[in-house]
Amino acid sequence: MIKILGKSSSINVRKVLWTCAELGLPFEREDWGDEFRPTRTPEFLRLNPNAMVPVIVDGDFVLWESNAICRYLCAQYGGASLLPAAPAERARVEQWMDWQATELNNAWRYAFMALVRHSGAHGDAAQVSVSVAGWNRQIGILEGQLGATGAYATGDNFTLADIVLGLSVNRWMMTPMQRPAYPSVALYYQRLHARPGFAEYCGNGVP
Repeated sequence: MIKILGKSSSINVRKVLWTCAELGLPFEREDWGDEFRPTRTPEFLRLNPNAMVPVIVDGDFVLWESNAICRYLCAQYGGASLLPAAPAERARVEQWMDWQATELNNAWRYAFMALVRHSGAHGDAAQVSVSVAGWNRQIGILEGQLGATGAYATGDNFTLADIVLGLSVNRWMMTPMQRPAYPSVALYYQRLHARPGFAEYCGNGVP
């Protein structure tokens, strides 16, 4: 059975958990990070030298980086509906996954740490404002894409891109800040409620 190392409140761990739910894949999870088992121990660093969660252990195979883990699970355990085999279709899914991990994540980091985590190192009001504006601008890109597809990130079908984007939209909606009215994003978020694993791993009151 696959072992997932990481606390269940982590957005990146929840990507993996939701993917397992979509695949009907059983797993065991261990709490690591912050108030749980420390990730800077030699034991954990042997698995991930970055000292970050999640990490999966699948038999003798160890893998870190949440998006890479989700791709692996789909490729290994029959997730072609989530991650298509055709190169062009797969690339489109991975494009939005990579965008989420780079452009979108970088936009929200300061605002989220200030407004949700209440980090003392993120108390500059001007930087919070810049981060909020950038975050809203990036979600506006997703709004345009969803308006064009009328359904999910890459078209009519739910894919792995929608797991990582769905968690990001959830975080955006739950952070106490000013947000534009993005009707396509709002409809998308409601559409995700029908998915297996959404209630437990995304719509669970955790930003």
